[in-house]
Amino acid sequence: MLSKSQIGFIKSLHQKKYRKENGMFIIEGIKSIIEFIPSTYQLHSIYYLAENKAALSNLPSNIKLFEVNNAELAKISTLQAPQGILALVHIPKTDIFKPEALKNNFTLVLDGVQDPGNMGTIIRTADWFGIKNIICSQNTVEIYNPKTIQATMGSLCRVNVYYLDLPIWLSQVEIPIFGALLEGSSSYDISWGKEGVLILGNEGQGISGEVIKFIQHPVTIPRVGSAESLNVAISAGILCAEISRNLNK
Repeated sequence: MLSKSQIGFIKSLHQKKYRKENGMFIIEGIKSIIEFIPSTYQLHSIYYLAENKAALSNLPSNIKLFEVNNAELAKISTLQAPQGILALVHIPKTDIFKPEALKNNFTLVLDGVQDPGNMGTIIRTADWFGIKNIICSQNTVEIYNPKTIQATMGSLCRVNVYYLDLPIWLSQVEIPIFGALLEGSSSYDISWGKEGVLILGNEGQGISGEVIKFIQHPVTIPRVGSAESLNVAISAGILCAEISRNLNK
């Protein structure tokens, strides 16, 4: 049985303030947890229903295990329908992004993306297409938001995410800078080359004025129908597919 203090502590991690203060975040679901176990992330503890115990064999000895009942899990879960297992994970120390990581790679840049579901889907998409690094503006949604974590489906443990002052950082970038805009060259026809950064903007406002000036190659996804715009995560998927197709010609 979990103590009131344990329940209170885990529930506090639903909020960004306490995740930052305690250096921990929550992941839920057996698939995501199994993805994180062998990764560079350090798991602190796992809270599970008895039916999931068999999936937790051969764990590192430093991970604390707590069997809980449905009522306890409902109290600590961030989900309306808990998935039977929850883990607390240490937030790693932030590494400094090394400029050489840009060479011979494509990197996603997110300017003010606010929806945690979109953020998680973009991370999962980057993982699918082998993109290892995502650079975010300081006002982009936190990657440890429970909804973001849920949407990544474990991909966060394979994608590095950095929060930087974008104008300062972009001023130092020495490879092609692409930007997803409504007016630009067709994503089907543009010459992507073998390296670059791709900027995607806020869901409602697009790419900010202080960032847009760094775009050297505006690119748009050709519109056939009448929709006013595309969801940013969908746009990321389409453009990443075009980049991947170009790299593998």
